[in-house]
Amino acid sequence: MCYGYGPSRRSLLAAGLGLGAAAFAAASPAAAATPPHGRDRVPPGQISVQLWTVRDDLAQNYDATLAYLAEIGYPKVELALGYFGRTAQQLRAFLDGLGIRATSSHDGISEDAAGLETKISNALTLGQSFMVVPYLNSDSEDQWKAWAERMNVEAEAARKAGLRYGYHNHAHEFTIDLGGGKTPWDVLTSELDPRLVHLEIDIYWAVTGGIGRGVADPVRFTLDVIRRAPQRVLQFHVKDRHLDGDMADLGTGTIDFRRIFDKHRVLEYIVENDTPDVTPRQTAEVGYRYLRKIRF
Repeated sequence: MCYGYGPSRRSLLAAGLGLGAAAFAAASPAAAATPPHGRDRVPPGQISVQLWTVRDDLAQNYDATLAYLAEIGYPKVELALGYFGRTAQQLRAFLDGLGIRATSSHDGISEDAAGLETKISNALTLGQSFMVVPYLNSDSEDQWKAWAERMNVEAEAARKAGLRYGYHNHAHEFTIDLGGGKTPWDVLTSELDPRLVHLEIDIYWAVTGGIGRGVADPVRFTLDVIRRAPQRVLQFHVKDRHLDGDMADLGTGTIDFRRIFDKHRVLEYIVENDTPDVTPRQTAEVGYRYLRKIRF
């Protein structure tokens, strides 16, 4: 999404994204090599990448792309787009051979009980810890309530199988008015059972949602989203944001991840960029290096 910010508004945008002058100066391509410094680091075993980021490369050569991610150093991936002709068991064997684990996946709500059973069975075969619903969108409050009810059912089944079940946000959950100022996020966080469903917070989309609502500090808005939700936030999608609103490779945009990581720790920090700045592989490598170096 583009909100039309131009160079003449650089200082205003820096303030709006919760960046000080020094931090904003660091929000450049060089920041990927020299992230902010503090005491703590992202544990290397908790770094992952959403395969949607490298979807074009996967379509050309799935095996080589996964091998490249393993070579970069990723210990984990979050699956998307299916198994590219393999069964779950065959994909598990392939990933095991690369020394990489599929710990999470993006899967839609199943159409029926059989579909849910297959989804859970595949996740167990792959050795996943998480299953995440990646996207829902409606202007109907009743539809959001129905989805939440169904997700609670699926999450109960997932928990019995030893899996964690989550929901991944975009911006519209924070900006759609369902009536009386109520948003889809209000409905979801009220209706999803916090004992069963966790949240995978996409930082870019939460910041973008805050900007769409006109908040003064979108990073604080994101932290408030995390803090106020009854559900636990166990995963982050770590995705940066250019001045014009487009997604950015990590460390080359304007989001102050240090503020967020300092306030909330998660089990997985998942690199993602739907619109890689140069090539998907470079985006994956820049993201991994950034998360390995950032201190907070």
